[in-house]
Amino acid sequence: MKRLLFLPLLGIVLSTSAQQLDSAITLSAYAEMYYSFDLAEPENHLRPGFVYSYNRHNEVNLNLGMVKLNYAKNNVRGNIALMAGTYPQYNLAAEPELLRSVFEANAGVKLSKTRNLWLDAGIMPSHIGFESAIGKDCWNLTRSLLADNTPYYEAGARVSYTSKNEKWYASGLLLNGWQRITRVDGNNTPAFGTQLTYKPNSTTTINWSTFIGNDKPDSVSQMRIFNNLYAQFQVTKRLGLILGCDIGMEEAASGDSLPTGQAGTNTFITPIVIPRFKINDKTYVAARWELYQDKDGVIIATGTPNGFNTMGYSLNFDRWVSTNVLWRVEARMLQSEDKVFADADGKATTSNTFFTTSLAIALP
Repeated sequence: MKRLLFLPLLGIVLSTSAQQLDSAITLSAYAEMYYSFDLAEPENHLRPGFVYSYNRHNEVNLNLGMVKLNYAKNNVRGNIALMAGTYPQYNLAAEPELLRSVFEANAGVKLSKTRNLWLDAGIMPSHIGFESAIGKDCWNLTRSLLADNTPYYEAGARVSYTSKNEKWYASGLLLNGWQRITRVDGNNTPAFGTQLTYKPNSTTTINWSTFIGNDKPDSVSQMRIFNNLYAQFQVTKRLGLILGCDIGMEEAASGDSLPTGQAGTNTFITPIVIPRFKINDKTYVAARWELYQDKDGVIIATGTPNGFNTMGYSLNFDRWVSTNVLWRVEARMLQSEDKVFADADGKATTSNTFFTTSLAIALP
């Protein structure tokens, strides 16, 4: 008789536990297909080397396909997401092959019963910038030069705090390097990051993120100090605006010709302006102006007299086909002071023009 009573009770316990577990787990998926046509028509179908997203010419391709599991319950949280596409193919090319399909893998524990204070560790999205690898979350179809040449992801540990009114967010990070899961061979020095975000109201976000560290072998040791600043405003119900500027400095390598007034230091700067206009609940138009100045080739080396000194313009049209399907089209031009691009005849030129369209779906 006791056994007969025990079996139904066990079934109830297991069923209740499963329901509690299910409520703590969220499964989501995302996929974004794209087609890009570069007027330079590169024979290898690959756009310039400093472009890491939507970078295949004249072919229908997958920029990012991802499946993600999120767990959040009480004082524990975690994420694991696997991916495929040209985004991981080119952005994670320096990582071990088994890690190139990992978009996110981290776990966190709450450190305080009364404060929103967390410790997270693992592979995480970058704390730098207002753009991510997930296209639907960005105002422009393609990523800016700024985003493509700063970290999309990072590996390490993060302590973060969110104020009770959720207006302030602050974090400190111990990192493996500048967009690194595995360290550079010969590098044993830690890198550090910080982030401070202020949201005074529902229409304004102001952010300051930093990185400091050496991303080269210890024998070279060129310390990099980087600041990412941006502000996002919803100016009216229809008009939004993003203003951003990254400023980075790195110790010059021995034998480098140093810029005037910057003895021992190479500097790069990347201002950007993005206005977006809401036509209706399903339709948006956004533009972009950007400038990337890297005279000494800290991030983008060209070997030309003025380095990578490039201005960009773009205009995109977005249409939400349904609540979870987004269709986009964009025209974009990059113009440089030096001949850092190639034209359709293979000759060096100062400009590059291309057109991109994409279709993204997010589940649920």
